[in-house]
Amino acid sequence: MKISTLDRKKFRVRNKLKKVSSKDRFRLCVSRSTKNISAQIIDDVNKITLVSASSVEKNIREQKKSKSELSTLVAETLAKKAQDKKIKKVYFDRGIYKYHGRVKIFAETLRKNGMEF
Repeated sequence: MKISTLDRKKFRVRNKLKKVSSKDRFRLCVSRSTKNISAQIIDDVNKITLVSASSVEKNIREQKKSKSELSTLVAETLAKKAQDKKIKKVYFDRGIYKYHGRVKIFAETLRKNGMEF
């Protein structure tokens, strides 16, 4: 069975992260579509999602912002939720997306709000 190009790219990025990962850090996975962006912090050892935030949530969706402004809002809410659970160090899993545009804005906003990766 042949694996698609996007799946190969996703596996390549995630496998590199998992090789260097340690048990004191969690994985921050980002996914975006043409209109929305979402992210979650995942514990790969226990295979559970610890914190998540999305632009589809009611309080963010009501603000009617542009796509790049939505990524900053989602990053700020994710950082607040992570600080409540005392999570500071994560690995940034960009998935199949380039570190460019909305993904880059998302990452820089997280760094400004105290996340380390």
